[in-house]
Amino acid sequence: FLFTEVFGGVVGGPMGRAIGGSIDYVTFLLPAITIQVALMTGQGGGIGLVMDIEEWIFEKVMVSPMGTTAVFLGKTFSELVRIAIQIGIILGLGVLLGAEITTGFLGALGVIGIGVLFSLLFISLTTAVAMVTKDQEAMMSIMFPVMFPLLFLSSAFLPLNALPGWVQTFAKFNPVTYGVDAARAVVLGKDVMEVVNVTCFSGMWNTVIPALGVLLAFAVVLGGLAVFSIRRGTSTDVE
Repeated sequence: FLFTEVFGGVVGGPMGRAIGGSIDYVTFLLPAITIQVALMTGQGGGIGLVMDIEEWIFEKVMVSPMGTTAVFLGKTFSELVRIAIQIGIILGLGVLLGAEITTGFLGALGVIGIGVLFSLLFISLTTAVAMVTKDQEAMMSIMFPVMFPLLFLSSAFLPLNALPGWVQTFAKFNPVTYGVDAARAVVLGKDVMEVVNVTCFSGMWNTVIPALGVLLAFAVVLGGLAVFSIRRGTSTDVE
């Protein structure tokens, strides 16, 4: 609400021309806010893990017959359910503010799915950082300076072709760009990706499919890092 009220009247016109058509800023912004929710809530996995470690709950779980991967997947799934609910609430509020999801109810479900997949990256990353620091304040002091630049140096709040060249270069390697572009393509029902030129599919799928591929690659790498950090960080204590 604050972003649309403060910046909507200023950037709405230029933003519409940059993306190639007339579009309300609240509609343009909605996918970015859903990804922001997924990003910020994703760090809750690491915070909860640190609290479990500090209260000696995690060590008790690790000496149970449950495998390390199962522990990570169980905690992750509980976080994903909460994130999906929060994104659903954001989408509902966005529609009340005037946003239009061109692809309808199925599109809204698609945005929720993209947000859940995107959140896996940061649940995994914060889990790995939590296992290294084992301290809540240290983990948050590391993650906050990482998350905010990733959010603003992306296509979240303005089209990339309206941003400086160095930001466009950084955005090509920024997972937030791919999450936002995938969600925005579903909301608008059109191809919006600027960092990768894909034409072998049709319409919005030229954005959604390559973006999901990038997010899946990030999720696999960071998920493996999270499981490795859990095993390494607890093996000595468990023994």
